[in-house]
Amino acid sequence: MREISAGDIKNAVSALCIKANLYLPSDLEDCIKCSSKKEVSDTGREVFSDIIENIQIAKSENIPICQDTGMAVIFAEIGQEVHIVGGDFEEAINEGVADGYLKGYLRCSIVADPLTRVNTGNNTPAVIHTRIVKGNNIKLMVAPKGFGSENMSSLKMMTPSATADDIISFVVDTVSSAGSNPCPPIVVGVGIGGDFEYSAYLAKKALCRSVSVRNPKQLYADMENKMLDQINCLGIGPQGFGGRITALCVNIEEHPTHIAGLPVAVNIGCHVTRHAEIIL
Repeated sequence: MREISAGDIKNAVSALCIKANLYLPSDLEDCIKCSSKKEVSDTGREVFSDIIENIQIAKSENIPICQDTGMAVIFAEIGQEVHIVGGDFEEAINEGVADGYLKGYLRCSIVADPLTRVNTGNNTPAVIHTRIVKGNNIKLMVAPKGFGSENMSSLKMMTPSATADDIISFVVDTVSSAGSNPCPPIVVGVGIGGDFEYSAYLAKKALCRSVSVRNPKQLYADMENKMLDQINCLGIGPQGFGGRITALCVNIEEHPTHIAGLPVAVNIGCHVTRHAEIIL
């Protein structure tokens, strides 16, 4: 049994909150630069130029890539041979989020109640997804989620008779309805299967997969490519000003489901689809 202190978890989450908000994953940054060369619209190319410049300024000036520094979403994989000492796990996560957002001068956007809407002042509580896995490590991923794109997400309980083309149409229609609101070029996460809430989890998890990695199952990899092609035929373009590149990538995650259902969730991420991780 390996001991990991709650203090180490807090410090790791704090650092990840800052890192994720200041630096894009290298694969996404490379994808943005590559996509900028494929854009045919003059205005679209100018937007891409501004996006790339913004990414570089965030790095050099140590300031957030986007003013919406997001709701802190934490994916935690805890090895079953780990014993957490010196505090409570979820308290350590939230203390880390609070420390990172205040220390990093990141915008605090969380309200304590969805209706009375009083800001908590430190961007807590976080949304925490925890899995118990083999081993004696803890893997933490912090994925700050801005709500300009989150608000454009969708979920549909399809019937088992729905085809791959029906799913593709639903995803493309969701992006079409979103228009410029999610700050394209976007990353699209799609969750297929599970139940109502698990399909949404899968879609969020899909946004955290590298944009350079396709689904290992050929059926879903083909669907990812078809969705991306159809989305990029919509003409929405960078920041909604028209053009070829509306989406940078589509990632699908799937899970077994009930014989009577076919849940499909779409979680949209803006071009600042951020995440950072560490293994303790």
